[in-house]
Amino acid sequence: MTDLDADLAAKVQPEVPHAARIWNYWMGGKDNFQSDRAAGAAVAEVYPEIVVMARQSRRFLIRAVRHLAAEAGIRQFLDVGTGLPTMQNTHEVAQETAPQSRVVYVDNDPMVLVHARALLVSATPEGVTTYVHADYHDPERILAEAARTLDFREPVAVMFMGVLGYEPDLAVVRSIVGRVMAATVPGSHLVLWDGTDTSVAVAEGADRLVQSGGVPYVLRSPDDLAGCFAGLTMVEPGLVPITRWRPEDPAAESIDAYGAVARKP
Repeated sequence: MTDLDADLAAKVQPEVPHAARIWNYWMGGKDNFQSDRAAGAAVAEVYPEIVVMARQSRRFLIRAVRHLAAEAGIRQFLDVGTGLPTMQNTHEVAQETAPQSRVVYVDNDPMVLVHARALLVSATPEGVTTYVHADYHDPERILAEAARTLDFREPVAVMFMGVLGYEPDLAVVRSIVGRVMAATVPGSHLVLWDGTDTSVAVAEGADRLVQSGGVPYVLRSPDDLAGCFAGLTMVEPGLVPITRWRPEDPAAESIDAYGAVARKP
């Protein structure tokens, strides 16, 4: 472990529920502590579908990245708010289809950084995978750091995958997304999904998360999320429950999470 990794690891607080670790627990991962499992179980008690949402979010990521690499010809990915590495991460999916893909992960969490430095490495000799330690509230820094790896004169897929609810102000959310997309050229894409306020149960789950010591997460309406795609052209089927975005199973049920892929004209 490097001195940087040791310093970051020292900042981890096992006794405090942690957003990325709770999500890891819901996804069936092992990078979590008892405090995270207790908070995650408390949410699942009133909203069992949270486990489905966590695991379906990864299926959505896989389908979206495969579409971008295989059908849209995208070779550059900027994954903002990546969270803890799990299975079939963005770079693995992209480089499986297009070995030369370049992927930049962004997160501001020290535990995520420690894991990312160890695990998020290119899956192919031709590809490049790097990590930027930054907060999505500072898109200019993200863009400057990402430009060390990505060529912004070429199309980039910008990804915000279930992370924007940590910012309570919708205007700020739209500004963050807009500022990043403004730096990209035509042919770039935005991939975005988030939890939605489309049932009473999911709202109860969000409340239980806060009661259990977790960081509050703002659930928004599909119409609110649609505003993040202003000026972009939606890829079919548009903004839909993530289980229904080009699903492997046409009979997939709706869940309280909407997502879309859109192209910059």
